[in-house]
Amino acid sequence: MTKFRGAFVAIVTPFTKEGKLDEKGLKDLIEFQIKNGTHGIVPCGTTGESATLSHEEHHRVVELTIKTVKGRVPVLAGTGSNSTDESIELTRHAKKAGADGALMITPYYNKPTQEGLYQHFKAVAEAVNIPIILYNVPSRTSVNMLPETVARCAKIKNIVGVKEATADLNQISQVIRLCPKDFAVMSGDDFTSMATVAIGGTGVISVTSNVAPKDMAAMIDAALAGDFAKARKLHYKLFPLMGAMFIETNPTPAKTALGLMGKIKNSDPRLPLYKMNDANVEKLRKVLAASGLL
Repeated sequence: MTKFRGAFVAIVTPFTKEGKLDEKGLKDLIEFQIKNGTHGIVPCGTTGESATLSHEEHHRVVELTIKTVKGRVPVLAGTGSNSTDESIELTRHAKKAGADGALMITPYYNKPTQEGLYQHFKAVAEAVNIPIILYNVPSRTSVNMLPETVARCAKIKNIVGVKEATADLNQISQVIRLCPKDFAVMSGDDFTSMATVAIGGTGVISVTSNVAPKDMAAMIDAALAGDFAKARKLHYKLFPLMGAMFIETNPTPAKTALGLMGKIKNSDPRLPLYKMNDANVEKLRKVLAASGLL
C-alpha cells in the first residue's frame, strides 16, 4: 500500500516581520498538524511559496520539516522547478535530508510539450532514486500533463503517484484508469478531494488542512474507508472554508487565516504576493468564525 495516502498538508512557510524564515513558527505549525491527525507534510510546495524561496531557504525548510516531524508522518518535499538541473539539485538535497518522497511540479513558464514533460521527469527520476509524485496544476503552469503522459511516467519505477490539480474528474478518472493499481492519485484541489477518493484516488495534498487539519483528515479517512455519508457531511462542513482559501491567490488567505487564529505571528506572504485587502479579510474572518476556528 502506498504511503502517499490520506490528507497531506501543503504547509505554508511563515516569515518574520523582517521577511526571514520563521523557524519556530514553522515548527509550531508542524506540531499543530501532527497533533490534529494530518497524514503527511508537504514543505516547499506552491502553498509554501517555493517560487520565492532562495535555494538556501528551500534546503532549510525541508531539513527543518524532516527534523521536526521525526518520522511520525511522511514528508513529501516540494522539489520541482522549471529547470531540470535545478529540479535534480533540489531532489538530491531532499533525498539526502531524509524526505520520504519528492513532489515535482510540471515546469512552469517554459511550456514544454508532452514529450518534454516526460523527458524532464525521466531525467530527474534517473538522477535521484527517491519516490516521486508528479504535480499537475495547469492554472499555475500554463501546461496540462495529459493522462497518457502520466501513464508513461508511471512506468518509471520511482515515479509513484501524481497530485492532480486540474479539478477535472474526467481527467482524474483517465489517469486512474491508465496507471497501475498501486499508483497514488492525490487531489490537488480541496473541493474535489472526496470525489477523487470516491473514483479511486488515494487522498489530497491540501491547502485547507493548514487551518482545519482534523476535519480534512477525518473526511479523507472516512472516504478511504467507504463511509461516504460521513465524508459527505465533512465535505459540506468544510466547503465554505475550501472556497475562502482561494478568495485571493493561495497562500495569502491560508496565511491570513493562520494569523487570525493566532497560529503564526506574521501572516504576510512574500512579494510579489501581498497581504489581503480589508474586505476579503472580513469575508475570511466570517467563514472562520462560522467554522468555529476563531
